[in-house]
Amino acid sequence: MPTYVLVHGSWHDGSLWEPVATELRAAGLTVHTPTVAGHGNGVDKNVDHAACVASIVDYIEGEGLDDVVLLGHSYGGTIIARVFEEIPERIRRLVFWNAFVPAPGNSLLDEVPPHYRALFEQLAAASDDNTVPMPFPIWREAFIQDADLEFATSTHALLSTEPFQPFVDKLPLDRFYAALPTVGRSYINGTEDIALPAGEWAWHPRMSSRLQGPRLVQLPGSHEVMFTNPVLLAQKIIEAGRD
Repeated sequence: MPTYVLVHGSWHDGSLWEPVATELRAAGLTVHTPTVAGHGNGVDKNVDHAACVASIVDYIEGEGLDDVVLLGHSYGGTIIARVFEEIPERIRRLVFWNAFVPAPGNSLLDEVPPHYRALFEQLAAASDDNTVPMPFPIWREAFIQDADLEFATSTHALLSTEPFQPFVDKLPLDRFYAALPTVGRSYINGTEDIALPAGEWAWHPRMSSRLQGPRLVQLPGSHEVMFTNPVLLAQKIIEAGRD
């Protein structure tokens, strides 16, 4: 039986997986939800992408985990791609849920539309610790538009500022792409996910196609269906993670 390790996206920490993790555990799965270095409240935000990756590698090795279905959401896709480069022998399948699969040599900033790039740079420069907060209008209209205002507000309050340096760091990913044919891979796509706008910047097929023929699992819902429909997301994670 594989072990599931769920890697959160930007502005999140591992605790926010709990509604989904509860459903997966009820189905008999072993689930871990580590927090990436520099994420969450009250922690040192002075991290680069390598430190973020090392925190998940250290967690998996420290817990002695093997046969891992490693899932990344959004920014978490950049993390799991690099984790796979470091410990491929521990990974059974990679699952990207509306996640970045950067082209070789790109940073996350290279993979977002120019208006996001400019906004993130502006917010980081205006901060005193090189971090990016999540503006509520973007959260409400582009990330969790399938929630009512009260729920959008309450979930926004759970977020934390995002370290900016990991957005900037270039990721060669040569080992990742060379080894892709050796590992199972899936892409979960929310059909109403507009965190990246439709068209040339859309998640699917732009990101999913880079996985060289992944299992595609689709579900209705926004970028934050982990909050708005955790039961359905858990079912789709099981579908994406099966052999």
